[in-house]
Amino acid sequence: MPKEWTKAVMAKTIDHTILKPIATSEQIRELCMEARTNRFASVCVNPAWVPLASKELSGADVLVCTVIGFPLGANATETKVEETRLAIKQGAHEVDMVINLGALKSGDLKAVEEDIRAVVHAAASVQGRGSSAAKTTVKVIIETCYLSDDEKRIACELAKKAGAHFVKTSTGFGTGGASAEDVKLMRKVVGDSMKIKASGGIRSYHDAIAMLEAGADRLGTSSGVAIVSELPE
Repeated sequence: MPKEWTKAVMAKTIDHTILKPIATSEQIRELCMEARTNRFASVCVNPAWVPLASKELSGADVLVCTVIGFPLGANATETKVEETRLAIKQGAHEVDMVINLGALKSGDLKAVEEDIRAVVHAAASVQGRGSSAAKTTVKVIIETCYLSDDEKRIACELAKKAGAHFVKTSTGFGTGGASAEDVKLMRKVVGDSMKIKASGGIRSYHDAIAMLEAGADRLGTSSGVAIVSELPE
């Protein structure tokens, strides 16, 4: 990890995000413009906005990320699969899926793993716009605020077994967001085999650094512009 963060290095850890249900097309365009200007890793938008974000970011070094089974994770697996396929066809490069929290709480670990695996397979089987579908990244949102530490460990292990690329802390719509303690726990479980996305409540440079130093690779935040503005070029 860099000892001294620059604007450019920090920007590539940020998924510039707007997932509000009342987000407008104008706000999506502004999000994409800010992402282009700051060269963020991606924009993260609701599935309905994937075509617009893909169009706005054509030719830019910024990925399009969307959410699957969001924000509850309670959709049927078949629904998550079709949502994933459509999102990739419309231009998404990354998908952040919410696990079946009810199944996890019920102890039905097979259902949780199969739900994740189905999305991973769907993401690998669809040809996206202008890139190999095999490059589609799947992030698994475990929604830490609802889980015990043991459940967090289990969720990370299941995501790892199912072949996902990232585990992610939160939707931002639960009762709590990311914490450095949870990121450290997740890193201990997945080691170097997966990446970690911290999301939820990351609003300042100090919040961002705390997550990155705890072991996060990517940050989901709507405050990306404010965060990088605190750093030198």
